[in-house]
Amino acid sequence: MRDEMVMMGLPRPGKTLLWLMGALLAIWIMFAVAINWAHVDPRAFELFAGNTRDILHGEIWRLATAPFLHAPNSIEHILYVLMGLYFLGPSLEARWGARRTILFLIGAALMGFGTQMAAEILLPRSLADGIRQEYWFGAMGVVEAIAVAWALSNRHQTVRLFFVLPVSGTGLLVFVIGVSLLAAFAGRKPSEGLMTTFGGMLAGYLFGAGDPTPARRWYLKMRYRWIARRAAKFKTSQPRLRVIEGGEPSASRRKPPTDKRFLN
Repeated sequence: MRDEMVMMGLPRPGKTLLWLMGALLAIWIMFAVAINWAHVDPRAFELFAGNTRDILHGEIWRLATAPFLHAPNSIEHILYVLMGLYFLGPSLEARWGARRTILFLIGAALMGFGTQMAAEILLPRSLADGIRQEYWFGAMGVVEAIAVAWALSNRHQTVRLFFVLPVSGTGLLVFVIGVSLLAAFAGRKPSEGLMTTFGGMLAGYLFGAGDPTPARRWYLKMRYRWIARRAAKFKTSQPRLRVIEGGEPSASRRKPPTDKRFLN
């Protein structure tokens, strides 16, 4: 019988997730009010969104700001991100701690958008044109990474998403990958970019699956090989050793003491 546990209660995010969710919501409200009500030029929003051409020309800050932006004219975009962080992030944060959680989130964002950039640059033009988009932004790639990490770390655990759908870890993994593939087949381009979600899923596997993670196992293996090569340079064909005789001289060669007053 499979050991299964169903998570029923409300998740309790830690400080890291609470700060992140608060920052994402505050930034979305700021741009939504500015663009929809204060009639601010939308180019102010685009200045912080990801753009492959501009990043290659030195506007590196876009990689850091793009994950915090969500469509100011759509509530679904920011809502899906907040719910994904809220329902799947707390268990990982409780297990990893704040430092590892922050590093994981940063790594997932960079790998997701890096995958989008690499696809636009390296793929043949016939394929790149179907992937390329002028601006990409949002944290759904990070949510995909969290979903994959949670699924691989909780294969036999069931969570009731939105208090309705019971989903096991394996079922969630199949669902996340399947939906992303169907969206790609349909030519649907999310705000984050078509390839960002796949980069996020890869980050979830590399940085969040197991302990140690696949990325850390690879690092340790490479470090071991480097140390082994360094040690091999100091090996010689024949050890240069010599024996040094010690101990007391033999009784036959020992000279008797001249002063025998202190002998027992």
